Amino acid sequence: MTPEEIAATLTELFEPTDVQAIAPTSWQVETATFRLLVLLSEDYTWLRILLPIAPIQEAQAFLTQFLEANFDDTQEVRYALHEGVVWGIFHHNSVTLVSADFKSAIARLLSLYKAGLNNVFNRLIESRIRQIIQAAKQQGQSLPATMQTLERFYAEGLLGEINQTSAAREEVLAVWQRQLERLWNEVDQILE
Repeated sequence: MTPEEIAATLTELFEPTDVQAIAPTSWQVETATFRLLVLLSEDYTWLRILLPIAPIQEAQAFLTQFLEANFDDTQEVRYALHEGVVWGIFHHNSVTLVSADFKSAIARLLSLYKAGLNNVFNRLIESRIRQIIQAAKQQGQSLPATMQTLERFYAEGLLGEINQTSAAREEVLAVWQRQLERLWNEVDQILE
């Protein structure tokens, strides 16, 4: 893609007033909710699109899940860490890049941005639930017995909020039940 094609595509995708050429090979799309950067190398051979996702202070606990997402979920875009910020990034040879792929990459980056930390948090929670299931199976517990243990932990205050109402506790336990039922048969017991 040429600089002219990049600029034209950006003004097609976004409000023209949100698109700024900050250099002959760099553009910024600044809206009320995000700032997207498009950078073309000096020799015009590589294009990079960048979108900040979250400060590292908020994302630190999920770095493993970000890397797993890069491997499994993010397709042509990736998570990256630079100067204390988790970014969504896209790199491509600009000579072979076509408008449809450029638009697709921007859409994927905006999807990562909108998800924020939710997807990686959910990935972390699912891995923890799988660990609980695996431990329960190693102890010979059934799904109902595992659920009873969790209910007891909530009733005794070992899990949940200190001032949690019974309705809130029941809601949380219903979520546990759904997740355990969903994942129970997927988790195999590892024999030692």
